[in-house]
Amino acid sequence: MIEGLIITIGIGILIIVLGAINMTGNISSLHSYHRHRVSEEDKKPFGRLVGLGTVLCGVSIVLLGIFSFVIAHSIFATVGLVASTVLLITGIGISFYAMIKYNKGIF
Repeated sequence: MIEGLIITIGIGILIIVLGAINMTGNISSLHSYHRHRVSEEDKKPFGRLVGLGTVLCGVSIVLLGIFSFVIAHSIFATVGLVASTVLLITGIGISFYAMIKYNKGIF
């Protein structure tokens, strides 16, 4: 059980770090399609938005791991699950918004 918590938090932290790197304007961790379709002057705002979305997704994973481990089988676990889901959906939405705005499409 503790191994699952450590793995979940580790994955969440890795995703947060990747998002923080993207927020600096370094979009090298993104797919080449996104790197090539974004103009040079748009790389910084694109990286900030995608990075913010990625950080929110990472935070949601960390919170989900903590809530499911600490307070399993209670109303607080349900609240944690809902909060994590909202953060995850918001993060994905922000990333998709940035891709649509700066790439003119997701794919």
